[in-house]
Amino acid sequence: MGEIEVLVADATHEKYVDVILKTIEEAAQVRGTGIAKRTHEYVATKMREAKAVIALQGEKFAGFSYIETWGNKQYVTTSGLIVHPDFRGMGLAKRIKDMTFSLARTRWPHAKIFSLTSGAAVMMMNTQLGYQPVTFAELTDDEAFWRGCEGCVNHDVLMRTGRKYCICTGMLYDPEEHLPAKIPQEVIDRIKKLED
Repeated sequence: MGEIEVLVADATHEKYVDVILKTIEEAAQVRGTGIAKRTHEYVATKMREAKAVIALQGEKFAGFSYIETWGNKQYVTTSGLIVHPDFRGMGLAKRIKDMTFSLARTRWPHAKIFSLTSGAAVMMMNTQLGYQPVTFAELTDDEAFWRGCEGCVNHDVLMRTGRKYCICTGMLYDPEEHLPAKIPQEVIDRIKKLED
């Protein structure tokens, strides 16, 4: 087995979008959990905008996640974390999560970063990065974000509770509560290259 590279995605990685979406859908079915569905174009756009992280072993897809800003860039979400079944149990999800977190901190250092998850492993990774569990009222009130939940099988729970509770746990990282994060130089270099 070759080395698995975790990097900020770009337009050259669009060829992986279909396998990413299929892997996410299959994982949600196996776990019996809800997940917000994303379109091919949505994921491809995240790659083109340097708002995604991909893991590859050579040319083989291994994992993925993306970020998005909300509320006039006051909030950033890290979303869609998935590891292909062939690469699970190797610590790859943590590597992807760490890179996604670093990407968000680099691009929007003053934004609050949040995550909605029903997975214990993601909750543990978020906690290690400094996230705290919060009520949904402490998350963005950006309607575009909450519309993203419409594709989830648990959307009715969210609506019945007036968007106060759901199956997912809301977790928030507030940069004002932490010392400046040490951001890997490779993330900084990649963003500078894409901005030029």
